[in-house]
Amino acid sequence: MSDGASALILQSEQSLQSSGTQAIAKLIQHTTHSRQPSEFTIAPIDAIEQLLQRVSWTVDDVDLFEINEAFAVVSLVTIQELKLDASKVNLYGGACALGHPIGSSGSRIIVTLINALKRTGGKRGIAALCIGGGEATAIAVELC
Repeated sequence: MSDGASALILQSEQSLQSSGTQAIAKLIQHTTHSRQPSEFTIAPIDAIEQLLQRVSWTVDDVDLFEINEAFAVVSLVTIQELKLDASKVNLYGGACALGHPIGSSGSRIIVTLINALKRTGGKRGIAALCIGGGEATAIAVELC
């Protein structure tokens, strides 16, 4: 656990054009998934699988993954079950290394993912996190 605060700006294409703002990344799609509360650590697996189906991507189409680790097992089991290339997951160490800011984890993983994509020359990324109560969410982004 760590302290944290953040803000992200989500704009429509029309809003971007009228404001003269340049987008950094594009939100392609998002999903949520629920399991039994005791299975919250594996819920991101299902959320990512659903997301990949919705955007018609395979794991090989994704340059980087940022999988929040409320517990280290979350990213480890997701890597194992989805057969992800571990070198494409949590490039900077994830929440165990960077912190798990309560109320700001979603923003933290999205910003970390976008910055990692920029630094590595990647384009597509998926961020996912588990939520207490058995839930998970995942989001697909592309750099602009």
